Amino acid sequence: MKLLTVNLGRAKASVHTNGADGLTGIDKRPAEGSVEVGDPGPQGVGGSGLAGDTVCDLRHHGGSDQAVYAFAREELDAWEKELGRPLPNGSFGENLTTSGVEVSEALIGERWRIGEELVLEVTSGRIPCRTFAGHMGERGWVKRFTRQGSTGAYLRVIRPGSIRAGDPVEIVHRPDHSVTAAVQFRAVTTERELLPGLLAAGDALHGEALRAAREYVAARAS
Repeated sequence: MKLLTVNLGRAKASVHTNGADGLTGIDKRPAEGSVEVGDPGPQGVGGSGLAGDTVCDLRHHGGSDQAVYAFAREELDAWEKELGRPLPNGSFGENLTTSGVEVSEALIGERWRIGEELVLEVTSGRIPCRTFAGHMGERGWVKRFTRQGSTGAYLRVIRPGSIRAGDPVEIVHRPDHSVTAAVQFRAVTTERELLPGLLAAGDALHGEALRAAREYVAARAS
């Protein structure tokens, strides 16, 4: 298991962004050399966890629970075949393009060590938005991505560190439950009956998903 590339985005104008300034950092490209990664702070205040990576719409992107976004090269390869066009690393707006890591099937709360110092923790899958759809330029993209369900994973920073392309990825902790990033994604999108099961992941879960699960359970108990 290894890190193929570390991808960074610069702010660019887009008619598809939800941001008030009309800018997006979704167009990410592989970086050369090492990149520092740390906790950016709470959502709405902090942006990306990667130095040099731009998050423009802080209402919905960035922050501690979405500090880093990872996607598997294997899943990009599958999409290449389906879409009939090349998808370079970073095409899905991911910060980390990995090889040999089952990213969408990673458990919520699973921890990865990348390089010598950095430790990340899986928090959720990725919800597709109109900015992602506009960036891809594919008809019905949000529905297609949602139906396929291989979402990649958002991660929070447990221990900061410096990473670079080629670094090994090691799973250093697997929690004792079965809630994966893909299951969490389905629960908050198409299969809301799965929401109660998300509570098994506890506080490792992305804050918004944890609130949704608790509210769903409370509403049915009243």
